[in-house]
This record gives sequence, C-alpha cells and structure tokens, in this order.
Amino acid sequence: MLPDMTSNRPAPARPGTLITVAPTGAESEKASVPALPVTLDELTTTAVECRAAGAAVIHVHIRDGRARPTLDLGRLKDTVQALRESTDLIVQLSTGGAVTDSFDDRLAVLEAAPDACSLTCGTVNFGDEVFANPWPFIRELYARTQAAGVVPEFELFDLGQAATLHRLLDELGPPHGGHVHCDLVMGVPGGMPGTVAALVAAVAALPDGATWSATGIGRTTLPVLLGALGAGGHLRVGMEDTTTFARGRPVARNAELVERAATLAGLAQRPPLAPDEARDMLGVSSRH
Repeated sequence: MLPDMTSNRPAPARPGTLITVAPTGAESEKASVPALPVTLDELTTTAVECRAAGAAVIHVHIRDGRARPTLDLGRLKDTVQALRESTDLIVQLSTGGAVTDSFDDRLAVLEAAPDACSLTCGTVNFGDEVFANPWPFIRELYARTQAAGVVPEFELFDLGQAATLHRLLDELGPPHGGHVHCDLVMGVPGGMPGTVAALVAAVAALPDGATWSATGIGRTTLPVLLGALGAGGHLRVGMEDTTTFARGRPVARNAELVERAATLAGLAQRPPLAPDEARDMLGVSSRH
C-alpha cells in the first residue's frame, strides 16, 4: 500500500535560497544556441561567473569534441576535477544524460565521484521521446549512491513520481547525508505543467522534512521561479531549461539567469545560500 502523502509536510522555509545552475543540458545544439557552454573551458568559466552571481550548485551535462551529449567517464572525471579546482560549487552530475544513453552508462556516472547527482523517479514522455527510468534502474542507482557516498537530488517530472520516491525511501532508507532534497521539473511536454497549482500539489506530496527546488522549462521559467520563492522553495535556473531571457531576447550567458534568480530571492528576503551553507543543508560532505 502506498503511503498517505497528503499528511506529509515539507521542511519549513530556510532563511536563504539554494540556487542551482544547469548550464548546458543534453537537448540544445551549439549551432542553434552559440552561448551554450559545451567545452570544458566554457563550462569552468560559466561556473566561476555563476558562483559570483549567487549559485551554490552546478548541475552538469557534458559534451564531446563535436558538442554532442556524452557520458564518457574520462571526460566526466576531468570535468569534476576542473570544477573543483576553479570553484567551491557543489558538483552535481546528471545521471539522466540524453534519452538515448544506456542504463549502464548512466549508472557509471557515479564513478566520476561527484558531490551529488540527479536521480529521476520515473519514466516520462519527453516531447516526442521517452525518458526511461524503470523501477529496477531507479532502485539500483539509489543503492549505488548510498554505497558511493554521493548525495542524490530526486528529480520529479510528474506527481506520481512522488509515490516512487516514498517507495524508494521505505525500501532502502535515507540517502547519503541523511537529507531528502527534490527538484520539481515543470513544464516538460509530457510532465506536470509549470503552474503554481501543480507546484503546490507536488510539494504536498513530498516526504516529511524534505526540501525542494523547482525548475520551470521554457516559458514557465518565471512563473515557477516566483511560485517557488513564494512557497518557501529553492530554485534551479540555467540554459539547460531555457535559452530565452525575455520575449525575443536570447540568454546571453548562464550567469544572467542566476543573477535574476538571486535578485528575486533577495527581494523575497531569502538571499542566496553560499556553497558551504548549501553543503550543510543537503548533507554534502566536502571532497576538496
């Protein structure tokens, strides 16, 4: 029997706001989005700029020499090392990769020893494609994060995935670090809509004591950002999720998305958390 999620309450709002930047993703092409950081130098420069703008976590997808999405383990290790040398950001690797990546390659991401990783809690239609996350894969990935000492961020693309998160915690216990943090990914065609009503419903379904961030895809970026701040949540922004800053104006650099989020968080009297504060909140140990 599934738990009664309506009785659960998320953690109370913290005085600061965790800002995660997702600078690249696996969907946009460099030829169509010239400002997208795809080389290691571009990514580290972006990380430094976003840290200065108020980010505490960087959510990382990498590209190969032709700017195509890749999960090459050597490149992942080099990326983690370079980001640690250039900033004190929490390095969170994507285990989602691209929709074409194999389960084995996605599991192997943990061998790059990041501070944290994404962990998607269910299969979802992703535009015209399918982002596959069957239960055996989810369970195996979670068990490996516990064994490797990597803190997972539970990605929820739809409300039903909250039930999978409860099942995971019931079967395998708490994550490394002891704290549950989720990211509500909203506005993906096939997932939950990027509306305040959907956000409120998703937050009500989270485990007791969990913290959460919200991501609005495309034109839902600002409604989700403002709704998350008002509801006591945290933020994820970046060119993985939107390449448009305003109507008719492309994003020039990831840092301007972080700057906007930091400004709005300050207006809400919940200024950005520094990376050391974020580590304390998320249960991420230092690997420096």
